[in-house]
Amino acid sequence: MCGRSGAAAGAAVIAPAMIAYDYAVLRAVPHPQLGAAVRSVAVGVVVHARTAGFLDLAVADDAGWLAARVAGVDLELLGRYLRACRAVCRGEAGAAPWVHAVALAPTSERFHWITAPRSDVLQCAPVHGGLCDEPAAALARLFALYVVGADAPAPGGAASGGPAPGSRSTTTV
Repeated sequence: MCGRSGAAAGAAVIAPAMIAYDYAVLRAVPHPQLGAAVRSVAVGVVVHARTAGFLDLAVADDAGWLAARVAGVDLELLGRYLRACRAVCRGEAGAAPWVHAVALAPTSERFHWITAPRSDVLQCAPVHGGLCDEPAAALARLFALYVVGADAPAPGGAASGGPAPGSRSTTTV
């Protein structure tokens, strides 16, 4: 019987609906002109849950953390790119003149702009999907998994942490 558990006879227990989301890992590539020979470093995660109207980005924006992990990158340029991506995700039209038009677009278009292939210092890994009951908690979990890692301390200015108590999430990679 769908939606029932060990509840009293006649009392239906409905499981909360899961929310489908897409996510991608943002990677810093110190010297993109060298192509595949350069190791990229995960510096952020973007999550888009269209049906929930959710689009947000968690990034490692602490200069010390980035300098220690992304050797040889132009930190000022990478910081500008990360701030622009955050502004686009959050719809902050006043962040920079070139961000204005993109930041005003619907969330789906902004997500696709963030995840479009680029040959630049900031690149996006392939888009994956998952299911959760709270997109913000899924973002925090994915950031901790892909950017912070199990043994590394969280970067100073980043949005990180585990899922909210009682939240569930599954991810397809």
